[in-house]
Amino acid sequence: MTVNGVGEQVDVEPRRTLADALREDLALTGTHLGCEHGVCGACTVLVDGQPVRACLMFAVQAEGASVVTVEGLAGVDGTLHPLQRAFSEHHGLQCGFCTSGMLMSALHLLRTEPNPGRERVREELAGNLCRCTGYAGIIDAVVAAAAELGTTLREP
Repeated sequence: MTVNGVGEQVDVEPRRTLADALREDLALTGTHLGCEHGVCGACTVLVDGQPVRACLMFAVQAEGASVVTVEGLAGVDGTLHPLQRAFSEHHGLQCGFCTSGMLMSALHLLRTEPNPGRERVREELAGNLCRCTGYAGIIDAVVAAAAELGTTLREP
């Protein structure tokens, strides 16, 4: 599989989840494990451009796939992606546990709908739970990032 643009060879047992392989074998700990039942969305990553719950997907299912984790958002030089900047500027995070999943779901939304309204953002992020915020800052951040990005989304 390719992870954040880098070809990776990982030898895993068939029952190992993608989340565990990312965190333990590749040291990409930005993919968080909250519920391990696919409910909270903290482990959301993009697989071939689609958001998936990495806690529910077996790592072997990602063979030959392109996986993007939150670590793949920032530029090679460390420049934050507009979504990451917007989350910071609009107070879209507090403890940060849910943030990586929120960012990945938001990235998918902005790639498919470059100019979503607030209600559409709310719908798209409904599968990502946050215990710390009232979601307003998160929605503000996604809308602001959409305005900054326009229709030119840089591939992470």
